[in-house]
Amino acid sequence: MARYTDAVCRLCRREGEKLFLKGERCFTPKCAFEKRGYPPGQHGKTASARPGRESDYAKQLRAKQKARRVYGVYERQFRRYYGTALRMRGLTGMNLLTILETRLSNVVYRLGFASSRSQARILVNHGHFLVNGARADIPSLGVKVDDVISVRDQSKDSTYFKNLREEAEGRNVPTWLARDLTNLNGRMLRLPERSEIDGNLNEQLIVEYYSR
Repeated sequence: MARYTDAVCRLCRREGEKLFLKGERCFTPKCAFEKRGYPPGQHGKTASARPGRESDYAKQLRAKQKARRVYGVYERQFRRYYGTALRMRGLTGMNLLTILETRLSNVVYRLGFASSRSQARILVNHGHFLVNGARADIPSLGVKVDDVISVRDQSKDSTYFKNLREEAEGRNVPTWLARDLTNLNGRMLRLPERSEIDGNLNEQLIVEYYSR
């Protein structure tokens, strides 16, 4: 399975909008999308100046690619999530977004313990977090209602987590999560609702893409 190692700002430029893949840097003038808000490549600037009519397939593909890139999920894994969502009760598109939102790496990001999902993924991979008291180092681990995510005691002495309390205060936490910055832990209160998930994602187009 290939791992993306190129500049992540190219992904934002390809999608034609900010995906906030580099955390707080995306809110500064240093953001590459602010400087070059057109698709990457030799003909990117020319192509953006002459936009054509997108086919239905192109729209569906872009919706799927955008969701993959926002959550940092590989194609095979994303397709597996779709298969799981299809077998669940309810709307397939909403089920898919719920699965993506409740990944451990995303929950760590939503709790404000990381400035971006990619940073959250690295922190989880390095074993800095516990889920219900047990070490969890798999970013794709599904978090369930009432699960408690906490920073390991050994990790709290590191420079990053010592400074985290002050940095995380300015990061909003969605209402489906509860955060305790004093003890550096959080809890999942309930499943997220559609209004609490990125509104720029179009789950219906993703379902249409896989239903072809």
